Amino acid sequence: MHLGWTPRAPARHIVRVLFLLALLSGWLTGVPSWAGVVQEVRVHGDRVVVKFDAPVTQASAFLLSGPQRIALDVAGTEPGRAAAAGGVVAKIRQGAQGDGARIVLDLARPAIVSEGSFGKDGRTLTLRLKTVDDERFARAAAERRMSFLPPFAYFQPASRPPYSVSIPLPGRLPRAPLPRVYGEASRPLVVIDAGHGGHDPGAISGDGGLREKDVTLEVAKAIKDALLASGRVRVALTREDDRFLVLQERYGLARRLKADLFISVHCDSAGNAEATGATVYTLSEVASDKEAARLAARENKADILAGVDLGAASPDISSILIDLTQRETMNASANFARLLGREAQPLMPIKPNYHRMASLMVLKAPDMPSVLFETGYISNSGDAAFLASPEGRRKVAQGVRKAVEIHFATRMAAR
Repeated sequence: MHLGWTPRAPARHIVRVLFLLALLSGWLTGVPSWAGVVQEVRVHGDRVVVKFDAPVTQASAFLLSGPQRIALDVAGTEPGRAAAAGGVVAKIRQGAQGDGARIVLDLARPAIVSEGSFGKDGRTLTLRLKTVDDERFARAAAERRMSFLPPFAYFQPASRPPYSVSIPLPGRLPRAPLPRVYGEASRPLVVIDAGHGGHDPGAISGDGGLREKDVTLEVAKAIKDALLASGRVRVALTREDDRFLVLQERYGLARRLKADLFISVHCDSAGNAEATGATVYTLSEVASDKEAARLAARENKADILAGVDLGAASPDISSILIDLTQRETMNASANFARLLGREAQPLMPIKPNYHRMASLMVLKAPDMPSVLFETGYISNSGDAAFLASPEGRRKVAQGVRKAVEIHFATRMAAR
């Protein structure tokens, strides 16, 4: 008597076909349909090794402040449980994030991801960590996330298939609408950018009561009111509510408005609760050269740069014009940064070495003086209370107003 069950030939054939279709679907979409679970996360000295039980398609890492963390998003996989912290990593947490997993490394001291790579089979991702100071961590957190792609040779076909799949690409997203401009049309234009917003809260105070995105918006509004009260400039805000803008949109809006000055408002954060005082960042020389080369290499060079149309210029001439313009812009930015620190010093806590230079995306407009104003440390109870109070914000705005008035008066006199 036969007690087992064996599928008849047609049924077995259907099972095989369905299995092959599943494999083919994953192959055509570029996403392995068998992607599974995070097997292990382990720290080995300055390396973090993440293992998966199946190939994954993409991962990206970014930094978070308040407290300091490294977040790793992995597409097409599920969080696991096995994790072993060590070194600069105090704790490892995992959770679901969209259609993938998020791994969070809680840091014992500030560190950044210096490089990352997948193994040949796409099942192992290795991140190399580099310890830094709080300021370097804060600058790195303001930059873009790092993306890592595995080698896809393990599921590419040996030869080109006799068919192709066409997928219509979505059109370019519409540009962000221009913000409202306040003030008389004949005045120079200052664009104030309230950092972070929307799903990006920025730094958070130690007690959790303050979020950077809220503080920067209130400070930006106070600066707008103070500048308009002077009657000497026009003012626009990149955002007037709790919305998210990518970094390029922030200075992009100011360039489209042909702004004469761009000020991005932020709050600093540090693991040391005693850190205090405001700083003013301008673009570094190295970053300027890279951005100039990148802008000059664009295929569509119909940009207007400081009133000069680059569309008809040769690549060499475009590069020289961009470089000269950006160097002049950097000098103007540095002069305003020193002016802002000097005028704000009697009104609010300012670091002794308040002017610093960094490769920050939001400062990379080549023809518009730009500064990033870290108005204080949200991780410091004194600075946080100062920025949360109407009187504190009024003093910040007063310092900016004085610097702006002197800046444009000096430029007018020079003409």
